[in-house]
Amino acid sequence: MNNIYEFSVEDNKGKDVALEDYKGDVLLIVNTATQCGFTPQYEQLERIYRRFQADGFYVLDFPCNQFGGQAPGSDEQIENFCQLRYKTDFPRFHKLDVIGPNADPLFTFLTDQKGFQGFDPKSPMSDILTKHLDATSPGWRDDDDNSIKWNFTKFLINRQGEVVARFEPTADMDEVEKAVYDLIKAEPK
Repeated sequence: MNNIYEFSVEDNKGKDVALEDYKGDVLLIVNTATQCGFTPQYEQLERIYRRFQADGFYVLDFPCNQFGGQAPGSDEQIENFCQLRYKTDFPRFHKLDVIGPNADPLFTFLTDQKGFQGFDPKSPMSDILTKHLDATSPGWRDDDDNSIKWNFTKFLINRQGEVVARFEPTADMDEVEKAVYDLIKAEPK
């Protein structure tokens, strides 16, 4: 597989969605959680989405409860929380696994395409996250472990459905926005 268009996912209403429906669009695919220290990134994700939506850009939100049990609600509860608290309007999908034996094939593909980028040393959350992972997930630093390490890992997808960048949760959101901007300008719709 060379692109994401071969995958289907379930939306938060239980309907199958072919990612081919987003062919020709720039995407930012994110695994999220509603009770995480990174949850305020919803606000920045919505800002980026609104800024570039007219250019054929979408944020695709995939809630995941695998990291600290920080997305415990139902799909409906998560949707309501995101809309009421952060006024998000981008597509949200069914809660799923992004690591382990039950990982959704889309996320296995994404991590195969772009490995772990390391945490941003300038982020105050990097030390906290590193200490937590050292205590709870021995081996997370292994060179061959490209898995998602925590909530709010982001994958930037070009208009051909190829993974062009990965941003860890600690990445500066201004840098994420700049990467989206640069890709949209390089590949106008």
